[in-house]
Amino acid sequence: MKLSRPDLFREAAYLAGRWVPAGSEGLAVHNPSTGELLGYVPYISAAETQEAIAKADSAFQSYKRLTGKERASLLRRWYELMIEHREDLAIIMTAEQGKPLAEARGEIDYAAAYLEWFAEEAKRVYGDTLLAPKSTQRISVIKQPVGVCAAITPWNFPSAMITRKVGPALAAGCTVVLKPAQQTPFSAIALCVLAEEAGFPPGTISVLTGKAAEIGSEMLASSRVRKLSFTGSTPVGKKLMAAAADTVKKLSLELGGNAPFIVFGDADIDAAVAGAMTSKFRNAGQTCVCANRFLVHNDCHEEFVSKLAAAVANLSTGDGFDPQSTIGPLIDEKAIEKVSSLVDEAREKGAQVRHGGHPHSAGKLFYTPTVLTEVTPEMSIFHEEIFGPVVIVQRFSDDAEAVRIANDTPYGLAAYFYTRNLNRALRVSEELEFGIVGINEGAISTEVAPFGGVKESGFGKEGSKYGLEEYLEKKYVCIGNVN
Repeated sequence: MKLSRPDLFREAAYLAGRWVPAGSEGLAVHNPSTGELLGYVPYISAAETQEAIAKADSAFQSYKRLTGKERASLLRRWYELMIEHREDLAIIMTAEQGKPLAEARGEIDYAAAYLEWFAEEAKRVYGDTLLAPKSTQRISVIKQPVGVCAAITPWNFPSAMITRKVGPALAAGCTVVLKPAQQTPFSAIALCVLAEEAGFPPGTISVLTGKAAEIGSEMLASSRVRKLSFTGSTPVGKKLMAAAADTVKKLSLELGGNAPFIVFGDADIDAAVAGAMTSKFRNAGQTCVCANRFLVHNDCHEEFVSKLAAAVANLSTGDGFDPQSTIGPLIDEKAIEKVSSLVDEAREKGAQVRHGGHPHSAGKLFYTPTVLTEVTPEMSIFHEEIFGPVVIVQRFSDDAEAVRIANDTPYGLAAYFYTRNLNRALRVSEELEFGIVGINEGAISTEVAPFGGVKESGFGKEGSKYGLEEYLEKKYVCIGNVN
């Protein structure tokens, strides 16, 4: 990596203002495209996690007293530093996560946008004055920061998932102890270098690297931690939810998805194909909101599949630092094995391969972008979150069938559909049991709108004014005996 600021790549964790070096027994981080060793980060111990939480609690006592304008200034400076060092941050991300450099640059912009948004929202925490039932009373509702917050973030968006959680927490007046994914800690550490430079007080933010189970268990056990925000799988989310019950923590859980992408018979097929490419193949299909099941009306099935397969054939798979690459590697061997197994089983049960269907020659963690048709509910790939560059297509005949199939999942994060009919657009958007719905649009993530799911995809919102509310407590104040 050739960085303008080499100090952004730091083999250390950040413990309440103190940098903890990795040493010789640290956690190794590799480039998924090449297998190259990038460096080491330390295994933060249970005792060190407790120390970080205690110092976050101490810092909270003073940080919460800053005005919204003062917190906004800190967040704004952090945002400016991210934009200033966008290229270095993108290079670090591509090196440890694998996504094409152009995508990494886009993620840095997206991640920074959350800091900009919540810097502005920090000055807009409004309470209420209520009409009291008695003339001798005055009633108000004030909003105060929750306290120390724990955040556990995934590897697929190693910068954006951090700012989407940490930004609103700091805007609200909370302090944060962050556990990034083991595969992608250097992006988190680089952001922390810039946060320190922006002027956040020691203890306001800590980045703890190492084993999720050891660090997470301390976060959950601590009564000082009043909220946990987690993005990851549904099974892990359920375990965290159960463990958080002991101290009755507030929770935000953004869990698994199984997003339907419905193409109705009256859809603009070219627009639907463009939306499908955006939704499905971003980050090689490793996103929680990417289209997982394509439901296509009989009347336009062949036209859609043919045009989509042609578009998929034009994708270029390879190292993220190759300017021609549009599809990078999967994150690890477990991921490539899962995708290969799902595709092989579907083919054995009758799915038709219109493109791809096999690993790619670019390297052991690369999979060829794939289109499968004649996929049925009997196949595992129809029900599981693929998390890879694979399109699966099922036919449908009418609106009711499409909605029924789309809703037939325990998950409810994102859904997409294409139609020119306004009545259908309104009706179907209300009938779909998902927290996010894109109509004639394949790219739905933005800092200005609430991001989150329903059912087993979790609860709580990130982004927008609703994301700030997740880090605030409402306090009712009643003044009596007013003459």
